[in-house]
Amino acid sequence: MNDEFPKAGQPRMTLSMPSPKPQQAGQGGGSGQNAVPNKGANAGGPGPNKGKSPQKGPKQGGVKKLGPAGTLRKTVSPARMKRRHWGLVLSFGALVLVPFFIVSFYMLVIAEDQYSSVAGFTVRKEESGGASELLGGLAGLAGSGSTGSDSNILYEFILSRSLVQKVEDEIGLISHYSEKRNSDPVFALSPDASIEDLEQYWQRIVRVSYDQNSGLMELRVLSFEPTRAQAIAKQIISESQKMINALNEQAREDAMRYATADLEEAVARLKTAREALTAFRTRTQIVDPDADIQGRMGVMSSLQQQLAQALIEYDLLREQTSDNDPRLLQAQRRIEAIRSRIAEERRNFASENANNSADGDDYPSLIAEYEGLEVDREFAEESYRAALAALDVARAKASRQSRYLATYVQPTLAETSEYPQRGTIIGLAGLFLLLGWSILALIYYSIRDRA
Repeated sequence: MNDEFPKAGQPRMTLSMPSPKPQQAGQGGGSGQNAVPNKGANAGGPGPNKGKSPQKGPKQGGVKKLGPAGTLRKTVSPARMKRRHWGLVLSFGALVLVPFFIVSFYMLVIAEDQYSSVAGFTVRKEESGGASELLGGLAGLAGSGSTGSDSNILYEFILSRSLVQKVEDEIGLISHYSEKRNSDPVFALSPDASIEDLEQYWQRIVRVSYDQNSGLMELRVLSFEPTRAQAIAKQIISESQKMINALNEQAREDAMRYATADLEEAVARLKTAREALTAFRTRTQIVDPDADIQGRMGVMSSLQQQLAQALIEYDLLREQTSDNDPRLLQAQRRIEAIRSRIAEERRNFASENANNSADGDDYPSLIAEYEGLEVDREFAEESYRAALAALDVARAKASRQSRYLATYVQPTLAETSEYPQRGTIIGLAGLFLLLGWSILALIYYSIRDRA
């Protein structure tokens, strides 16, 4: 039994069947179904389809069917490139290979070498244990701020337009970075760039990294010449130091101004309190109410002692003389006079009496007024002493620099070119081009399947 498939360009081979299969019911030669021919019919003969390729028949469960001449026909046609496949290949070449070749050629052949200068610095605060810190925290009134906020200010200053303008005036950024415009238009600056364009270009050539935990800042400057990169880095550090000095000067001026204003206010308050106390003494004719009270209490104590002594003498006279004795009557009058004086003195402490003061105020009110004036005077004196100490601290702070820029890595001078990072740029370009093409291909097939 010969069951080999015919190959392209070779004559069709027939099968030698031991016995013919009966034709299935309902299947005719012209019905389009694959029927088994009778034994001997067209067997070994040329047949009507000699020299022609076998016709394709319908698939039934993936089983190979016999053709009209008793030959096996293929159920799957050979794979062929269709229009969408060629379009996918062309799109890959146009969207991935061509841009990737352009980027690689530009980075490897056209892009100019760039050199970097690295510098490291931080904002430090003066640490002193002088006598000014023994004033109960008054040094805080002198305007000693935290270095963290100063570092944040410095970071924003390095990327600001004001610094860009200052460096441009000192060094000439546009003239330097536009020299390579004709040979490297991507990484060079336009000769007619405005200050806004220069500020945007500044973000590319100056890179600042800032660690908020340690406060350390690292500066990296790119340039087409190593000496120019180092000069720009030194100029940035110089301008940063000037900015820190300006912050110190402003802090010192604010501290001195606030301390002086507080001292003037404290002096005025103390003067008002003392004038009020003097007016009270002039009006009441009482220099010191405490001493006056002690004197009055001394009088009361003396009267009490005299009263006790008079009562004792009266009791002794009653035992020794009769009731009509003139000495006994005199002793009674003396006792009544002492008691009357004691009662009068007691009324003077709580009742209104013209003899107490020039304006006739009662004594308790005078004491209360005096105590209020005394409290105001003591508070004004304490405020005056605190303001005076704060002024001394501010003056001591103003005599030295409280914060400064500490450069722990001086601007370096590069010997080899490290930028642009050609391998990294080429690799990223290829990756993003491939990802973009893959996404577009997936979108195309998704739309095609839904159409």
